[in-house]
Amino acid sequence: MGLLLKIFIPLLGAALAFYFYSATENFNEEMLRGKRVIVTGASSGIGEQMAYHLARMEAHLLLTARTEAKLQKVVERCLELGAASARYISGSMDSPGLPEELLREAENTWGGLDMLILNHIGQSGFTYFSGDVGHVRELMEINFVSYVALATAALPMLRESEGSIVVVSSIAGRIAGPFTASYSATKFALDGFFSSLRQELIIDKVNVSITLCILGYINTESAVRAVSHVIRDTPAPKEECALEIIRAGALRRRELHYPPWAVSSALLFRSIAPELLDSIVRGSYRLENVRR
Repeated sequence: MGLLLKIFIPLLGAALAFYFYSATENFNEEMLRGKRVIVTGASSGIGEQMAYHLARMEAHLLLTARTEAKLQKVVERCLELGAASARYISGSMDSPGLPEELLREAENTWGGLDMLILNHIGQSGFTYFSGDVGHVRELMEINFVSYVALATAALPMLRESEGSIVVVSSIAGRIAGPFTASYSATKFALDGFFSSLRQELIIDKVNVSITLCILGYINTESAVRAVSHVIRDTPAPKEECALEIIRAGALRRRELHYPPWAVSSALLFRSIAPELLDSIVRGSYRLENVRR
């Protein structure tokens, strides 16, 4: 049985990865030309790279993040790269008024919205759960509730444009490993809410797509800083990851797995042998480097 698993899982994982990845062949960058796009968490990491890709595709951009100075630089670069337009609104995602402010700006400036890319994230360490319930509430507000609030505020305009919602999530929202209890909870919540919402939109014949992006270890500054001392894996490039997210959203795909082989294989392994996968995951960390 063990030998069969060793042979079968990589093969089927590779097949699934090919399925999820090959759909990008039909992508044409002109699909995004002139589209009106909001990107959250756009001042650094994957969000910043998505902004640059969309700018090259001549999209209209409204970017948001906490740090105004960084957003200003990203907007300037987007205009240099050819964005049809680029502007920003800075603010914290736990602010109740930010969703309405963003959507009001989109309505007043563009008269509508074609794509909402939800990518922002709150600060969370890679460590044992300390029992800090307050931090769980705070992280849930930023990583989950604000996603729901922004999507809810955007739905009327997206219904009109038959647009798309792109939700940037994580393999931690499908496979609960150690040291990410609070973070993982927020990502599982995203999966539950947006997968349910997708079903309701289909039932109501509302042509708004929802793409859930299941990401592995990506070489963003924040991710590398948080886990590189514990995880032995080599992170995947944020530039390619950002482009794959855009492609998946434009093609209105149900899910993106990136890196494709690693994520698809892990999810398959979880279905076949969850306890074995848990054991492998626990054994893959440098536990001596995990702070309590």
